[in-house]
Amino acid sequence: MKHSTVAKVLAAALAGFLLASCSTTTWKNINYLQDIQSDTTVNIAVNKGVIIQPQDQLSIIVASRSPELAIQFNKSVATYMTGSEVAMSGGSQRISGYVVDNDGNINFPSLGMVHVAGLNRFELQEHLEKTLADNGLLRDAVVTVEFLNFKISVLGEVASPGSYSVTGDKITIFQALALARDLTIYGERNNVCVIREQNGERQFYMVDLRDSDIFNSPAYYLQQNDVIYVTPNSVRAGQSTINENYFKSASFWISMGTVAISVTNLVATLIRYSK
Repeated sequence: MKHSTVAKVLAAALAGFLLASCSTTTWKNINYLQDIQSDTTVNIAVNKGVIIQPQDQLSIIVASRSPELAIQFNKSVATYMTGSEVAMSGGSQRISGYVVDNDGNINFPSLGMVHVAGLNRFELQEHLEKTLADNGLLRDAVVTVEFLNFKISVLGEVASPGSYSVTGDKITIFQALALARDLTIYGERNNVCVIREQNGERQFYMVDLRDSDIFNSPAYYLQQNDVIYVTPNSVRAGQSTINENYFKSASFWISMGTVAISVTNLVATLIRYSK
């Protein structure tokens, strides 16, 4: 066997091994929903919707065939300014919402204190329509409830961390990460934390984006004010301090040197025995 041929074979084998190792590591750490096969059907979990909590701000609009009776239940439209400039040539208008107090109540015209915490917006709509009718205030009321402060925050290893306002009342963890332009290459897909404050408690959910079991997690559908934190992997963590990064670089080159010496010795041995 010629010397050049031996060297080429060894180089090709080493390169193939390194590429295969990198490829295997990459897809196992990066790809989402790895256990999902083609043409797979997954049952959709029942989503109760966003639950009203203390400090929420709600838009409640009451409609009726008798507008003069319904008007007393609707808050006036307020004009507001953005920064130091008036928005939209003279001000932009929005509905002044009902703020849920710390006991979970709102002060609703003619009904007084109404307990709303623990309900979703559809349940509150039905409750108000029934209560208005039962009290003889408005028998044909059509109530529409919307959240005015539905926001989620995405932190950690994502391309665009920040707080995002949500239109409607349904958003999944994947949709929230899409708002933040997805995880960076340094984010741990198997170690994403969702922080939720509910019923006077702070709850922590750890989810694995690589596993389809995420669809069954209570954190798959997000609630208002949820915080998503994407943990950095060991490479990013090693870059947090200059000293640690320096030693990691030194150890990397020492390891590469050791590999080079081993390969050189192997090539020399093969050449010697091929003569």
